[in-house]
This record gives sequence, structure tokens and C-alpha cells, in this order.
Amino acid sequence: MNTPASHLSRFKSKTITAALAFFFGSLGAHRFYLYGLRDLAGWAHLLGTLIGIPGFMLLVATERGSVLGWILAFAGAVSLLSAFLAAIVYGLRPDEKWDAQFNAGTERHSRSGWTVIFIIIFALLIGAFLLMTGLALSFQTYFEAQVQAAKALSQ
Repeated sequence: MNTPASHLSRFKSKTITAALAFFFGSLGAHRFYLYGLRDLAGWAHLLGTLIGIPGFMLLVATERGSVLGWILAFAGAVSLLSAFLAAIVYGLRPDEKWDAQFNAGTERHSRSGWTVIFIIIFALLIGAFLLMTGLALSFQTYFEAQVQAAKALSQ
């Protein structure tokens, strides 16, 4: 039987948590795995992604010219990038501290291996790439708008 007490004493794998954050973190999967469906941060991840997708599509449709698209896409980007950061933070946490926080009521102990290390490496690579791409596109759009405004003034 799945009572609240047995739910709290369920073993929670650091490797699974990091993988969920890496692959499905923008949907809040890692938060729901650790804290259950009542976790507000998990729902915030999901909401940010659901808002960000139409924002990104609006930016593509308007060639990065929509302010609303930028605002909505920013929410999605925060959700996505914070999920990669969560994969890194969870993966780097020592097993003893992980077990003290999430597995105190169980007899099992975490034993992280190479899988977690590879998740951390890929989260760093992909997260940094997406962050730099987003910043580059944002600055490019800003400077192109400034050039257009200067051309309009000079005519």
C-alpha cells in the first residue's frame, strides 16, 4: 500500500534524478520524482515550458521582432536552462549528502558512477551552448534594431 509514510521512505536515485533533470527537466520531471505532484517548482517548470514554446514560435514567425515572443520565450529559456543547472547540481552533490536529504528513511545508499558524470558533462555542454546561443541572438537582435533606428534617423 502506498501511504504517505511509505512514499517518503522510497529510495530516490541521484542518477535517475539527474537524468530526469537533463532530459525532462523543463517539464518538471525531476521535481515531481523527488517531491511528488504537489511540488510548485515542478509545475512552474512545466508552465514556463508551455509558455516558452509559443513564444519561440512567435519569434520565428516574426523574425525575432515580437516583444511578446521575447517575453514568452524567456520564460521557456529559464525553465530549460534551470533544468540543466539542476542536473549539474544534483549530479555533483556527494552521495552522503544526497542520502541524508532524500534517502534518510531507507536502508539503501546511493552509489554514483560514470553515468552521473556523463550527465553532468552533457548538461554543461548543452546548457552552455544554449545559453550562449540565446545571448548571441538577443544581442544581435538588439544591435540590428539600433542600426535600423539610426538609419531611420539619418534619412
